[in-house]
Amino acid sequence: MTIDVGSIDPAIVARVRTAALEEAQRLGVSNASVRIEEIRSQIVALRDGLLETAIDDTQLGVGLSVVYGGSSGFAATFDFSTDAIIKMARQAVDAAKLVTPARRGMFELADEPSHGEVQWSSSFVTDPTSVPLSDKVELLADWSRRLMTSSGVSHVSARVLAVSELKHYADLSGTVASQRRVRMHPVLEAVALESAGNDVETMRTVAPPVGRGWEYLLGHGWDWQSELAILPELLTEKLRGPSVKPGRYDLVIDPTNLWLTIHESIGHATELDRALGFEAAYAGTSFATPEKLGTLKYGSPVMHVTGDRIVEHGLASIAIDDEGVAAQQFDLVRDGILVGYQLDRSIAARAGYPRSNGCAFADSPMHVPMQRMANISLQPAPGEGPTTAELIAGVEHGIYIVGDKSWSIDMQRYNFQFTGQRFFRIEKGQLAGQVRDVAYQATTTDFWGSMEAVGGRSTYLLGGAFNCGKGQPGQVAPVSHGTPSALVRNVNVLNTRAEAGR
Repeated sequence: MTIDVGSIDPAIVARVRTAALEEAQRLGVSNASVRIEEIRSQIVALRDGLLETAIDDTQLGVGLSVVYGGSSGFAATFDFSTDAIIKMARQAVDAAKLVTPARRGMFELADEPSHGEVQWSSSFVTDPTSVPLSDKVELLADWSRRLMTSSGVSHVSARVLAVSELKHYADLSGTVASQRRVRMHPVLEAVALESAGNDVETMRTVAPPVGRGWEYLLGHGWDWQSELAILPELLTEKLRGPSVKPGRYDLVIDPTNLWLTIHESIGHATELDRALGFEAAYAGTSFATPEKLGTLKYGSPVMHVTGDRIVEHGLASIAIDDEGVAAQQFDLVRDGILVGYQLDRSIAARAGYPRSNGCAFADSPMHVPMQRMANISLQPAPGEGPTTAELIAGVEHGIYIVGDKSWSIDMQRYNFQFTGQRFFRIEKGQLAGQVRDVAYQATTTDFWGSMEAVGGRSTYLLGGAFNCGKGQPGQVAPVSHGTPSALVRNVNVLNTRAEAGR
């Protein structure tokens, strides 16, 4: 496979990585890795069919991580001259020396073999950042006008986020990797006003962000035409729908909603740095602490959750992570029991694991790699498994939830509530119109323990987020979450309007 090297001359890449690693080695480091990155990010946003925002940003730089005398150090630069690279290596070693008096123990990395020369690209046809701005605006404006022709739609916002990431990695073990990733997140949101102007509702598309190119907006991987056609009718029905009566309900949760519950209550909770108490920024620590490994009943026996960095079109998928670890798949919850964690090399070494499972990532060449979430996915039922309609048919009185919206979860990833985009009453196994103002509330183990069934492969969808935050200073990482539809019994449902005092 040949990787498009972007604007970086391959000869410059070779010179920079050689200068950085040779100088680090000359200074006496025990480990060093260098990342040369070019990241192009674009945002195009329209309101009521007119261009509102257009941003096109490219970041280009070099970052060097070292281990020196049992301490870690990092330095980075935008200057690709040999003198600047040598200076960067010296600064990284100086940083390691600086933190030595404050450390509590030796900084170590779990072993990882050399993977030699690696070239890898995510699966895409057209780099979305190469598509002219006029083409993006034209498509979003056409979709916006299509929605606005419906009498029930008052306003429409449309946006598309696109990223093209090129990363050259090399370390002292001999791994030299060039990797290209692209990703996209298109969103349209329609607003409906009640005729007297006293009420308002919104509804947006539920297409997930994906590791695909511009072809995603042309129908590869999502049926945009069908979703745009049905959106105005669903929004009008939602605006006219009754407010939900709070109480206990059986829920059938669509993958477009359940991915976020997975992200917050499983993805963050099984990051081992959180479970050990070393990380608390943005999302707190975790109730799933290491002494519970192998015994904690995370959920029901139908619950099988994996982490991976290999799934096609996954937002966190790569070949080699930012510490030189090869991409893997691994179990986190099996038969409802906590059986694993996400690891980078330093956390793996500290916790006594022989190897990382490849969860190191930095969102910029100027930032130090840290443990970040892999693609975390709830696996579908074995064999053919039930369809979403069959899960709904098994509910006497409940709610079918589609699309994500707001959420709240405590600092141990245990007590939570989630809302959504679309809520359909289920009566005697049939959908019976939309309701409004729904939020479901539970503890993590109660919720997943009440999951009676998961759908089959036909219900499975890879959802996810462009902007998972972590760390101080903060970093943002893309991550996917695959999930089937799921049936969860006897869940507490709140009325958000009443809870807000309206």
